[in-house]
Amino acid sequence: MAIPDGFLDEIKTRIRPSDLIGRTVALRRQGREFAGLSPFKKERTPSFFVNDEKGFYHCFSSQKHGDVFTWLQETQGLSFMEAVEALAREAGLEVPKADPEAARREEKRKGLIEWVELAQRFFARKLKGSDAAAAREYLRGRGLGDKEIEAFGLGYAPDDRRALRDFLMAEGATVAELDEAGLVIRPDDGGEAYDRFRGRIIFPIKDPRGRLVAFGGRAMSKDVRAKYLNSPETPLFHKGSVLYRYPEARTAAHDPAIRAKGLIVAEGYMDVIAFARAGLPHAVAPLGTALTEDQIRLLWRAGPEPVVCLDGDEAGRRAAALAAERALALLEPGKTLRFVFLPDGQDPDDLLRDKGAKALHEAIAGARPLADVLWEREFAAEPLDDPDRRAGFRKRLRALNAKIADPDIKAEYRAEFDRRLAEAFGSPARRPASGGWKRRNDDPLAGPPMSSTKRAIKTPHAPPAARHLLLAAIDWPEIAEAEAETLSELPMGPLDSLREAVLDALSTGEASGEGGLRAGLARRGFSEAIRRLERERRPMRAAMGGEDAALDARAEAWRRLALSYMDRAGSDVREAEERALTLQVLGDEDSDRMRQLVAGIRRSRKR
Repeated sequence: MAIPDGFLDEIKTRIRPSDLIGRTVALRRQGREFAGLSPFKKERTPSFFVNDEKGFYHCFSSQKHGDVFTWLQETQGLSFMEAVEALAREAGLEVPKADPEAARREEKRKGLIEWVELAQRFFARKLKGSDAAAAREYLRGRGLGDKEIEAFGLGYAPDDRRALRDFLMAEGATVAELDEAGLVIRPDDGGEAYDRFRGRIIFPIKDPRGRLVAFGGRAMSKDVRAKYLNSPETPLFHKGSVLYRYPEARTAAHDPAIRAKGLIVAEGYMDVIAFARAGLPHAVAPLGTALTEDQIRLLWRAGPEPVVCLDGDEAGRRAAALAAERALALLEPGKTLRFVFLPDGQDPDDLLRDKGAKALHEAIAGARPLADVLWEREFAAEPLDDPDRRAGFRKRLRALNAKIADPDIKAEYRAEFDRRLAEAFGSPARRPASGGWKRRNDDPLAGPPMSSTKRAIKTPHAPPAARHLLLAAIDWPEIAEAEAETLSELPMGPLDSLREAVLDALSTGEASGEGGLRAGLARRGFSEAIRRLERERRPMRAAMGGEDAALDARAEAWRRLALSYMDRAGSDVREAEERALTLQVLGDEDSDRMRQLVAGIRRSRKR
């Protein structure tokens, strides 16, 4: 909607930039201007200036410049219209309506919002009553006291079919209005309308402009069909375009004390609240559905790198892969999604209770890139033990790459998938007359050719089986301890040092100390190596019998994989030995190279 310039000028005359900006930035007058430290970059000497006479601010360290509208867009992630509306309210002005019909619709929306707001006050009051004792006890059990309950606007819907309806109608609402606002249900057979939310803890839901438009409810009874229930689609509320606590999270993300690169996306209401209690108030949640395109765009308005935090179970992995694939067509340079998977069976609230706020902060700090999620999904889709399946794997990666619209990002993802394919399987070589791989020059994911001799004497990356065996040993130290002798004999290539650190930590008892084996390895400087290894967690767990396998079943799967891997490694050594002897018989002029090859064979045997 076009806003008259005169209206924008009127806002600027009523709101001084120094007053608005001074609420979050410490400003000191310097002549006709105000100066302060940059809110956009860390600095020791002030380079940020505000000029009320000219109506703008300028930051020399970041080169950001603008007026009061730009300030809200930069620091709170608001759109231009949202900034206009926010400043108009502060200035005591009414934003001009585009046309009479639009004005009529807006007036109707305001009327519905008033009933939703009144319902919220009703729910908040009922949570303090005697009927809500069980609800209050539940919230206290989740670590929420009266202060937190009020801060998050929680309430309680009585287990009564007409409590809210009768209250609002006594205040002047009609059944038609309450139905349109999603507060009551009108039966198709024309029966009496009744309350939509009954016997539930209530969570208020605001739209991106901060207006209360809907509710979510958690059932207190175990017998109800739906544990969580949201308001239906209404003129106020469109589920796929709203995120729980988005306005509050967006503001928090731009707080100079946090300066997050993006919001945290959790799975549910209580997860968002757990993050806030842990000092991460910039968390949001979709409303019972996978992330939509609109919600992804909404996330990017608040920061370029939102972190999607999900359970580490199979359902969480599927949800992450769906969000990652959905984001591909929307990616722009500097805008992406990152992912965190919590330990199996734990949600943010569990982690907060068991290990404290630090564990949640560390989890978010270890977020992984979008490409990891897509790679792991396709890698684990089926065994890649024959050419046809590997070809299918490549085809699926190409199909994902084709969904990316931005040409620069498409090229980067193609190169990344290319690199990983080369690491996992080696680069396809030209097919000789006797058979073998034939490199397709038109394959955008094919790596550069590598000579057979180089493949025989050089292994720059540990094979997938080696990575899976070592990661399983780290995930389940009981297996590593029971199979220490076998683990010590496995050829690990570039992972030898990490394997030795695992065995050393087990032998010294460090693995049973504070933080366990992972903490011990991190203290030894292997955090980055473990982080890279964890990209293979999903296929590794599939190889160990799946997410729900018992420990003894996992141990047996580990032993079988180790035996199979050692057999294959032994075959490779024998093949290399034959190649070396052939070179010797034929009289290889490069005797140094031959000696290195033979020495490498002997070292492999000693392992």
